[in-house]
Amino acid sequence: MKLRITIDEKMYEVEVEVAEADNASLPPAYPVGSARLAGSAASAPLAAPKGSAPASGAGEEKLCRSPVSGTIVKVLASAGDNIEAGDSLLLLEAMKMETNITAPLAGVIAAINVKPGQHVQTGDVLIEFA
Repeated sequence: MKLRITIDEKMYEVEVEVAEADNASLPPAYPVGSARLAGSAASAPLAAPKGSAPASGAGEEKLCRSPVSGTIVKVLASAGDNIEAGDSLLLLEAMKMETNITAPLAGVIAAINVKPGQHVQTGDVLIEFA
């Protein structure tokens, strides 16, 4: 692969090659890691904080938990909505950064357990899926 670089206002064209391929798999981005698919390698249950039990008694595979502590900025979905994997559900602010919480799987939203302005802790149940 050829690249152009500029050093002290002088342009150089260099050719580079990959010496060793990086085959390490990266962890999933938020929120895929927060709602686990049943039977997947990543389906180990999270340690739920006290008082964060789902209202409907849903199994862990049907929950979307907060990946970080922060404040809910905006709720973009409603209970009963049919969603596709990747659809935006919530906007969460943590450390002055906004995190777009997206649907990890297709389905129907059974309950949204948060509202704008609410502070949540890591592991709190945000959304339950039917």
